[in-house]
Amino acid sequence: MTTAIAPPDLRQHMLDVAKSLMLEKGFTAVGLTELLTAAKIPKGSFYHYFASKEAFGDALLTWYFTGHHAQLDILLGGRDPAAQRLMRYWQYWLDTQTGGDPDQRCLAVKLSAEVSDLSESMRATLEWGTRGVVERVARCLAEGQADQSLQMTQEPAELAATLYQLWLGGSLMAKISRHRGPLDTTMTSTRQLLRLADTPA
Repeated sequence: MTTAIAPPDLRQHMLDVAKSLMLEKGFTAVGLTELLTAAKIPKGSFYHYFASKEAFGDALLTWYFTGHHAQLDILLGGRDPAAQRLMRYWQYWLDTQTGGDPDQRCLAVKLSAEVSDLSESMRATLEWGTRGVVERVARCLAEGQADQSLQMTQEPAELAATLYQLWLGGSLMAKISRHRGPLDTTMTSTRQLLRLADTPA
């Protein structure tokens, strides 16, 4: 027997189901009929919460990045040396993108190239979300300078952007090759940029 979903949970339920579908197939390939069938809800419920599929995609990305920012705050927080906290984040990225749970994959990696040309609002949300990640990494890099756990030649904001772009590229190459090798190389390059090449993960 299927348990009915209480109305206050319908919006979140649709986002949860859509994340899994779109991580697998992308944004365009998932039609509303497929989404509503998978979520087991009527079309009227969708339009009660979202004006269009584009608005839904925008809400999905906002929800995803809000959660990712919160997770990043946890990984980069605490009293450990900043270098250790930062490497904890990159290890988390490597583990989630190469592990066996497809729902842990990065939605930005999956959708960014596809939706940036389709929707200005979704592109802007992606820009907001990725900027939030870079800003958090930059703060941790600055803390690493302050606690002397990191010795860097670049400014924190510049290096944070470089590292994030490196990991996005590595994740895309891992998808293309269906092998974790590109992300292992990304980790090695990250350690070199941070002058932590001899430090264990």
